[in-house]
Amino acid sequence: MPRTARDVVFVDGARTPFGKAGKGLYAETRADDLVVRVIRELLRRNPGLPPERIDEVAIAATTQIGDQGLTIGRSAALLAGLPRSVPGYAIDRMCAGAMTAVTTTGAGISFGAYDIAIAGGVEHMGRHPMGEGVDPNPRFLSEKLVDPSALVMGNTAENLHDRYPSITKERADAYAVRSQEKVAKAYADGKIQQDLVEVLVRSAEEGYGLATADEPPRPGTTLENLAGLKTPFRPHGNVTPGNAAGLNDGATGAVIAAEDIAAELGLDAKMRLVDFSFAGVEPEVMGVGPVPATEKLLARQGLSMDDIGLIEINEAFAVQVLAFLEHFGIADEDARVNPWGGAIALGHPLASSGVRLMMQLSRLFAERTDVRYGLTTMCVGMGMGGTVLWENTNWEGNAK
Repeated sequence: MPRTARDVVFVDGARTPFGKAGKGLYAETRADDLVVRVIRELLRRNPGLPPERIDEVAIAATTQIGDQGLTIGRSAALLAGLPRSVPGYAIDRMCAGAMTAVTTTGAGISFGAYDIAIAGGVEHMGRHPMGEGVDPNPRFLSEKLVDPSALVMGNTAENLHDRYPSITKERADAYAVRSQEKVAKAYADGKIQQDLVEVLVRSAEEGYGLATADEPPRPGTTLENLAGLKTPFRPHGNVTPGNAAGLNDGATGAVIAAEDIAAELGLDAKMRLVDFSFAGVEPEVMGVGPVPATEKLLARQGLSMDDIGLIEINEAFAVQVLAFLEHFGIADEDARVNPWGGAIALGHPLASSGVRLMMQLSRLFAERTDVRYGLTTMCVGMGMGGTVLWENTNWEGNAK
C-alpha cells in the first residue's frame, strides 16, 4: 500500500537546567531521573496529549552505560509512568544524539509509522565522562585511518584554528564574551526560563534543593578574563575553557507530531520540520561538520543562506562556530546567530543539546513572525555535522 508523506511539527520542548559536571547541581542525581522529569513536564504542559497516543520514546546518550544505559528511551518511559504499551529506544550520534532522535522519529511520522513521539537526550558527564568504557579499535591509529588528535575534541578545535588562521584566539574569545552577554540578557528578559523544568536535587552534605537555573553561565565575563586562561590542548594554543563549552549534566525532550494529529488534539505546532542533513568530514577537524551538512540541505531545498532568518548553532567551541560563519560569509556578530546565546555560556551536555537548539528556535519563531526559515546545526564527534531546516508556523506570509 503506498504511503503519503505527512508534515511533521515540533509541538513543545522542555529541559532541565544544565549543571556543571563533577560537584555541580546533579552530582547525586541519576541521569535517567533527569529524563523522567522532562517527560513528565512535557505531559503536564500538554494536557491535550493522551499518554497512550505516544508511539515512541527516543532518548539519546553518548555514554550508554550505568544510569544512561538499559535502553534509556524505554526505561525512562516506564519510570515516567507512560503506559506500558509505549515503546522506546536509545540512540547515539554523540553530540547530535537528541537531534538524531528528532529526525529519526520525525521521519517515522512523515512515513506514517508514528503519529506522535517524544525525542530527546541526556548526558551526565559527571557520572560518565566522555569516552568512559570506550575501547577504540587499534586500527584507527595503526592504519592511520584517523589522526590521533581526532579522539580528543579539544585537539580537533586546535586543528580547526590551524585550518582557519584568520580565526585567532582573540576573535574566539570575543565570540565567547558575546555568548555570555546574550545569555545574561536572555535570562534578564525571561527568555530562557520558559523551557526549564525545576528539578529536585539532593546533596549528602547540604540536603535537598531545587535546580531552577542553568549553572554554567559566567555573567560579567570580559576579554581580559579570558586572555589569561591556559590552553590545555596545546602549548600557546587557542582553545581555552573560556571559549569552549564546559563539561555538563542535563536532559532535554520534545514532543514531535504529525501536523494533522497535532491539530486534532489541539496541540500547538510551533514549527514545521522541512528537511535535515548529516555529513561526514575528517575526524580531526570535526568542528567543520556543520558546513557540508548545511550545504547539502540548502542545495536540496533550493535555498541560500540569505533565506535563513535564524540560526541556532551549537557552540562546542567558538572556533567551530566562527568557521561556519566564515564559510558562509556571515559576520561574527550577525543578529540571526544564537540571539539568546549558546553552549559556551549555557553548557553542552553532549547528546541532549540538539533539542535545546530547537527549543530556542521555536521560541524565537514565535516572536519573529517575519522569519520563515531557521536552522539548528551542530558539529559531531568522529567527524560529522548535522543540520535541520525548520519553517515558522507563525510566519506572517502563511495563508490565512
